[in-house]
Amino acid sequence: MVDNICAPATPYGTSAIAIIRCSGPEAIQNVNTIFKGCDLTAVKSHTIHYGHLIDGEKIVDEVVCNVFIAPRSFDGENMVEINCHGGILVTNTILQLLLKNGFRLAEPGEFSKRAFLNKKLDLTQAEAIMDIIHAENTTALKSAQNSLRQSTTRLIQSFRERLLDLLAKIEVNIDYPEYEDSIDVTRDYLIPLLESMIKDMKEILFNSKISRLAIHGIKTAIVGKPNVGKSSLLNMLLEEEKAIVTDIPGTTRDLVEGSLTIDNVTLHLIDTAGIRKSNDVVEQIGIKRSSAVIEQADLILVVLDSSKPLEEEDQQLLELTKNKTRILIGNKADQPQSFSLENMVKLSAKNKTGMSVLVKEILKTTNIDQINIDEGKFLANQRQLHLMNRAYEALHQAYDACFKGVDIDLIEIDIKGAFDDLGAITGQSTPDELITALFTKFCLGK
Repeated sequence: MVDNICAPATPYGTSAIAIIRCSGPEAIQNVNTIFKGCDLTAVKSHTIHYGHLIDGEKIVDEVVCNVFIAPRSFDGENMVEINCHGGILVTNTILQLLLKNGFRLAEPGEFSKRAFLNKKLDLTQAEAIMDIIHAENTTALKSAQNSLRQSTTRLIQSFRERLLDLLAKIEVNIDYPEYEDSIDVTRDYLIPLLESMIKDMKEILFNSKISRLAIHGIKTAIVGKPNVGKSSLLNMLLEEEKAIVTDIPGTTRDLVEGSLTIDNVTLHLIDTAGIRKSNDVVEQIGIKRSSAVIEQADLILVVLDSSKPLEEEDQQLLELTKNKTRILIGNKADQPQSFSLENMVKLSAKNKTGMSVLVKEILKTTNIDQINIDEGKFLANQRQLHLMNRAYEALHQAYDACFKGVDIDLIEIDIKGAFDDLGAITGQSTPDELITALFTKFCLGK
């Protein structure tokens, strides 16, 4: 981190202002050599200064510079944020000027990576920054803000402290057996402690599965036989003519997708080709893709034409989805009804009625309404969830080993594994190559 780096912190494009972030040991001195207005090396931290950027005798732009002196900055280094006029040309001109005066272009996520390495952020906070940027609903935003305020860190740290205390007692038993005041860590002593932590982790994992849907959206497949109103339902939900609707069966031959947020829940909708036997090669491909979507979806909306009796294709679809998280929808409720199924939501996609009932059923079926974001008892992304699962499995192995009569020093290996996996969530025990891989996913200038 001896290099001085710079990058635009705002998107390229025409705008009122653009911000170029500069950081590094000589960041303030280097910007000062091209700044005319005051001596930036003599100002206090967290101050704003008006002036011009110059290239020799030529004025490049009228700017405002925010100065942050290490360690009181986002990444813990000397930092200058240049507020210039917006526009691709002026931004690139200033970047080229900076590159000629002691800076190099930052790699994606390098500012956040430096903040992590300088212990200004832990890994969950760094990930929360990206989650804030990409939040699609207020639930996702609130969750990311909680993580940025270290709610996830505190959750993980509480588990690690319990494990560390246990590991310390085991080590004392192994290394200093003559100490009479130390607790005798036996298998009977370990069992209730491990049982308690396993129970708490199980709750976190369950909450995380539900919260993932609330935060990242529900991958929702709309399935049914041809001509039951799947495309009409998609159009009703999206409030636009996204899919072609006709009376001809098999109109939808490929996947049609769209996203919307209703009642603070984001649905990633996929309208699938009608599932039926077909000799049409193109339609067969669409049906094959529909079957794959059913396997991958978080939620399946099974659309049935309630104005006609159930047919064999309907029964096959009901059987295919019976073990999936699904909602049965009886479409064409505006017409005389031929049948009714338990918990079936009746609506009319054509007349756009029944939306509120469907939304309530989605919340109920996915358990999203049970999550309390403020409590923070969940993990926000797949990397964190994977590591928590590994820690959970390691503690389960330790728990099972207690009943099998395994020696304590061998059981300790699994407990230590769980401790390390939890540490990897916050970055306390994470390989350098993983750190690099994570931050390259960040935006330039972040």
